[in-house]
Amino acid sequence: MYLYHYGLRELPFTITPNTQFYFDLNSHHEAFEVVLTALKTGEGFIKITGEVGTGKTLLCRRLLNDIPDFFKTAYVPDSYLDPAELRLAIAQELDLETEEMTNQQQLARALQQRLLDINKNGQAVVILIDEAQALPEKSLEALRLLSNLETERRKLVHIVLLGQPELDERLSQKAFRQLRQRISFSHKLTAMNADETADYIAHRMDVAGYQGTPIFDWKLVRRLHRCSRGVPRLINMLCHKMLLLAYGEGRHQLSTRDLKLAVNDTEDTELTRSVWLPVTVSVCVLFLVAAALSYWQMGGSL
Repeated sequence: MYLYHYGLRELPFTITPNTQFYFDLNSHHEAFEVVLTALKTGEGFIKITGEVGTGKTLLCRRLLNDIPDFFKTAYVPDSYLDPAELRLAIAQELDLETEEMTNQQQLARALQQRLLDINKNGQAVVILIDEAQALPEKSLEALRLLSNLETERRKLVHIVLLGQPELDERLSQKAFRQLRQRISFSHKLTAMNADETADYIAHRMDVAGYQGTPIFDWKLVRRLHRCSRGVPRLINMLCHKMLLLAYGEGRHQLSTRDLKLAVNDTEDTELTRSVWLPVTVSVCVLFLVAAALSYWQMGGSL
């Protein structure tokens, strides 16, 4: 691979969520603060939505790492679960022995008791559900019922739903109005602007160990931002392919041609007209100069 070529310790632009490369984007920072505020005020449901590739899973992992010790977390990455499978996944995340439980009633009682025991130890439970837009209807209802568990002073469980915009569409249905009304805090992740894109790329290169002069110049970053629409996952894919292309030709500096080839090889990116406008302008200038010279050589007449 190209690690030695660029003087890197590790690949800077993988699409696997890695908290080591976490960059505190404004949208992610706001989402993190929304979740913490909601948890501290004792809210039962919190919702975070964002388009594909905007970093929901990475945010989820940061929450798992940085939520205060007062909260005990349970992470459910697989949302294609029926109510029984969902309860079992939550119970296992909370270190509950489930092997000898023969029916759902027994599991439900044991889970409730486990929540009470955690509460007696001075903690509250936070359940993080990733890709929540895929939860079956009955599983969403099971979560709502689970959120009903509370003491006289506070709730036993808090639930953070992270999902694509389709989650909002599902919750807008009449069947989910009870659950929808319990979501008192929500936030929508947004894509990066051009300045954030530049800082994001520089941050990942730095974490990966790069110490040379910048490989991605400002003009190239602006074009890359337009092609990717500021979506972190797409930026990672394009940057990785551009580094590969330059490495394959023995170059260290990246070019607009590298970006064009990377875009052509990457789904959901596009070559916008503004990206190639400087090239078009240069061609037009050359054409006008050639026309002027021809006119002068003909003595200024047609």
